[in-house]
Amino acid sequence: MSKREKEWRRVKTLPAMSEVVPFIMVNRSGAQIFVKDSIETDRLEKYMREKQQNGMPNLSLMHIFIAAYVKTVAQRPAIDRFIRGQRVWTRNNVEIALTIKKEMVLESPDTVVKIKLPKTATLKEVYESLNNAITSYRNDPGGDFDDTAKAFTRLPALLFKLAIHTLKCMDYFNLIPRSLQDLSPFHCSYFITSMGSLGIPAIYHHLYDFGTCPIFFAFGTKRRAYTLDAEGNIKKSSYVDFSFTLDERICDGYYYASALKYMKALLKNPWRLDEPSEVVPDIK
Repeated sequence: MSKREKEWRRVKTLPAMSEVVPFIMVNRSGAQIFVKDSIETDRLEKYMREKQQNGMPNLSLMHIFIAAYVKTVAQRPAIDRFIRGQRVWTRNNVEIALTIKKEMVLESPDTVVKIKLPKTATLKEVYESLNNAITSYRNDPGGDFDDTAKAFTRLPALLFKLAIHTLKCMDYFNLIPRSLQDLSPFHCSYFITSMGSLGIPAIYHHLYDFGTCPIFFAFGTKRRAYTLDAEGNIKKSSYVDFSFTLDERICDGYYYASALKYMKALLKNPWRLDEPSEVVPDIK
């Protein structure tokens, strides 16, 4: 079995309707669905303070959301599927992509950082992997992805367009070399972006027709709101709004709802992120 086959495999026991839908909704952008929700952050902030005082000084909501997603994938593996060649495939790991800047100024260039995690990953593993990737880029901006993208931009426009068309055809038949897919921000399980770092609310980000990314997650800046507790008393709490853009072809709405509920339960009790997950395998 090749390395590529070990990292993902085709799902062959889907219901007939799930096999038909990718041939009807051919493009990922045409199969987008949108979900918006919020989470109270009081317990999250307590948990983050504990971790920041015990070896994770740079811990942020970004790490928390990634760790919660990975743990959700372990229990709801269908959200880690993707469509390629109008067929449904499932992954054996979780690939996370996010855009970063070297500095938070208008002129600072941005790039995409990717990390690959096992489905058993704990918050500590997420924290170390992501921080290492970000630190490596900021200490030495550029790298393979930026260099590859720059090489394409040097082509004349017509050749540039032809090259992208060729890549799309190769992607359809899974012929893009793994080394290039490892660099590509469009080939991942989950793309996450923080609007909170920009001081604005969560957005709905589109999915890309190129690549394999079926889920785009965005979260916004913290906000305060007054709510009623169980006794009817007014309570002031902190919340973060977040949004998902999802490829509806990889699993049904009931499954997505179950995954969202599971992820929110983790965020309400983030101490569970310290424990390795027992991985539920996807169907054959």
